[in-house]
Amino acid sequence: MNRIITTILIFVFSSIALAQKITVDSPTKKLQIALYNQQNRDSGEWYLKLYYKGNGSYCEVIPEIKLGLSRSDQTFSKDLKFIHATNTVLIEEKYSAIHGKRKECKNSANEVVVTFENPEKVKLNIIIRVYNDGAAFRYEFPEKRGSYVMKDELTSYKIPEGTKRWMEKWDLANEGLYTFIEDENVQQTWCYPALFQCPDSSCWYLIHEADVNRNYCASKLSNITDKSCFKITFPDSGDGDGESQPTIKLPWKSPWRVIIIGSLADIVESTLVSDVCPPSVITQTDWIKPGKASWNYWSHNHGTKDYQIVCDFADLAAAMDWPYTLLDWEWDQMGNGGNLEDALKYIQSKGVKPLMWYNSGAFKWVRATPRDRMLKHESRIKEFSRLKKLGVVGVKIDFFLSDKQDMINYYLDILEDAAQHEMMVYFHGCLVPRGWSRTYPHLMTYAGVRGAEWYNNGPEFTTSAPSHNTIIPFTRNVVGSMDYTPVTFTNSQFPHITSYGHELAQSVVFESGIQHMADRPCGYYGLPDAAKTFLKEVPNAWDYTKLLDGYPGKEVIIARRKNDAWYIGGLNSEKTEKMKTIIFDFLPNGVKYKLILIADGKHDKEFSIYYHVADKSSSIDVKMLRRGGFAAYLEPIE
Repeated sequence: MNRIITTILIFVFSSIALAQKITVDSPTKKLQIALYNQQNRDSGEWYLKLYYKGNGSYCEVIPEIKLGLSRSDQTFSKDLKFIHATNTVLIEEKYSAIHGKRKECKNSANEVVVTFENPEKVKLNIIIRVYNDGAAFRYEFPEKRGSYVMKDELTSYKIPEGTKRWMEKWDLANEGLYTFIEDENVQQTWCYPALFQCPDSSCWYLIHEADVNRNYCASKLSNITDKSCFKITFPDSGDGDGESQPTIKLPWKSPWRVIIIGSLADIVESTLVSDVCPPSVITQTDWIKPGKASWNYWSHNHGTKDYQIVCDFADLAAAMDWPYTLLDWEWDQMGNGGNLEDALKYIQSKGVKPLMWYNSGAFKWVRATPRDRMLKHESRIKEFSRLKKLGVVGVKIDFFLSDKQDMINYYLDILEDAAQHEMMVYFHGCLVPRGWSRTYPHLMTYAGVRGAEWYNNGPEFTTSAPSHNTIIPFTRNVVGSMDYTPVTFTNSQFPHITSYGHELAQSVVFESGIQHMADRPCGYYGLPDAAKTFLKEVPNAWDYTKLLDGYPGKEVIIARRKNDAWYIGGLNSEKTEKMKTIIFDFLPNGVKYKLILIADGKHDKEFSIYYHVADKSSSIDVKMLRRGGFAAYLEPIE
């Protein structure tokens, strides 16, 4: 018997030595990752290939994902000796999310851990998981002791020629424009996430990272050295304080390198970025309540300095049945009839709960007030305790502007201290989501997007917003909550060219755990009753999300369900009017729904409102004006 086992083992390892690869399939066999050695088998350099089964057979999607790390004491790239690979382990998880695109999340993956050894006999593990909607891998040093500087991560993704790309040039606040990159010679540093369509249009994939922790920094992508290879890149040395190269302590695991893959619907509906993150550390969560908020900054940049304006926006939240109002910057300078304490009392007298803004204090050159109160543990605890007594339920913290390791620690310190005081958190001027909301569900939303605030910053957003609005549902909003500060009907400092239907639809198309409705009160009070009622009732935490139609930069139609009701939002970014057919085959069998459709009217500032009965066999044609849109509500008929 021992002889038979020995023979089998010799055969297995001989096969690996000859083939220089292992493969890991997804549970449904739709995706596959293969591990290869470079063509020179003696080089000890390894890479992954990603395959997708679109039409019955696997096709190569990413031909090469290079692997490797450079540590301060030694390297783990060349001369890596394959030691062994574990048997495939099935990972199955179910968890509930308080806010996001889906309430009940479940995922399934096959996992293999591959162990290598470098010439110094130090081991490096590659943990590979293949899910039904994507793949993820991470590095691991299993040693028990040691502290080292990570000089470089050598991971890079080779993108085939002819691949279509939607990417955002690197921006510290992640508030650049997502654009369609037609010229493959564009060499740049890029923000996450990055969207790609295969040259043969067989599938799409979105590259991101998740579970960034205290033992690393956040990263970005760069193809400056090689236009076809997008390499994991550390923060620049000039991006804020602290070292750009992270210091790791052993044992150590890197963040997950995540690739969501499939159809556009698979991309939009995926929760993979959260799936790979640790479960919630908070046991009592009844104080974490998603909701909509009124917000005065968009229409009155210094509005929170004025007590009367603060009261007007509290009245708006009460009139619209929104649970929150946000006091943005300069609340410590409030005047014109009242101070902060007066404003908080007024807000609460209206049945509305206050949220408050803070400057992170991370940069001395950002002088907006109040600042520094969140910078240190002692001052945070003091401020959170004070806010709790004042009845404040959440904080917006701004101006992080760095992805370095010390800033990752700052984010996580805030989240841990806020949880102790049952305080919800919103990050602005920040990184894009890395899945933390699963672990810290009181992290309600992030900015990390060029949103409606940019109508205040210059004239270019007027013309770029329509296309941008139909790209971010396929990119930025895929990976987590996105506070675009949507649904503005009046104009701020620079005008819209989107229709009222386009603006109303954003309340469904854009997902955010706290949705800051940005317009001035008259912008909402002047709406027709149907549109006003829609904005009162539309949820912002969802049980299920489904992409019905769309293409980045052209159009998007998303349906979301809360309990038994469905909400649909559609955006058209193009300069031509469109007629779209909405097919209701996603509805359950045997149930009839009352349908209210709020679509574009004869011109940009007019609605057409229709009432219908719909079921699973129904469809309806919807007209969208140029740069237009629509919203719809389906309620079961009892």
